[in-house]
Amino acid sequence: MGREKENRISVCIICGNEIRNIARCLESVKWADEIVVVDSFSTDGTYDVALKYTDKVIRQEWLGYIGQKKFASKQASCPWIFFVDADEEVSDGLRAEIEKTFAKPIPEGVNGFNCPRLVHYLGRWIRHGDWYPDMKLRLFRKAFGECGGEEPHDRITVEGRVRDFVNPLNHYTYDSISAQLRQIDRFSSISAETHSGHRAPSYFTICGHATFRFIRCYFFKRGFLDGIPGLIVAVNVAFSTFSKYAKLWERKTLENK
Repeated sequence: MGREKENRISVCIICGNEIRNIARCLESVKWADEIVVVDSFSTDGTYDVALKYTDKVIRQEWLGYIGQKKFASKQASCPWIFFVDADEEVSDGLRAEIEKTFAKPIPEGVNGFNCPRLVHYLGRWIRHGDWYPDMKLRLFRKAFGECGGEEPHDRITVEGRVRDFVNPLNHYTYDSISAQLRQIDRFSSISAETHSGHRAPSYFTICGHATFRFIRCYFFKRGFLDGIPGLIVAVNVAFSTFSKYAKLWERKTLENK
């Protein structure tokens, strides 16, 4: 693309058994100056597909969502890092927006960019509720940013100003309601373990937080405009919160017996 050296971008992707998604993801980032794929020893052909797009495919035992992304960022050689998940796709509009922005010097002190994420679920794009615009800081200057957060939810933080892109990252999330429920079960267990040092949540915490999440997602953020899929999203968002606190309560209660 002829970008100046200081504006070169490394796309970093962590993956494991993502054969259904990885080619679409990699096709959408072929414009990058470098593609780094960190594969947690996939057994479904993901590794071989990745090699068709970049020779920088590194196998690494799973270190957790945060640890794996920290490892990936260390493999990147460009000044800017763009984290894209294997089940995501850089839309044509977002690519054009990035190319236009990085074709000229980035203003001093601007060290990160948020991307809105648009989720495809149950046959439609979800444009309301907690899932949209779901701004994610994904593109950042390597020298001023790092990956942190709490498992299983990684989060990029940067020193300096952050600007927003308008066009979305397309997120091809769960293949079915069952797949979403499986992830809720897995993520809520990880979250309960991460917060195991906290005291057991109260009745109000367990019920109140889940109820608030449903009301916010379905009514305040107009999830009802997405039809039945919007209702399912709101209920499952609330159930995810309920599961996290219920499992933490279970863990703390059993510890005291």
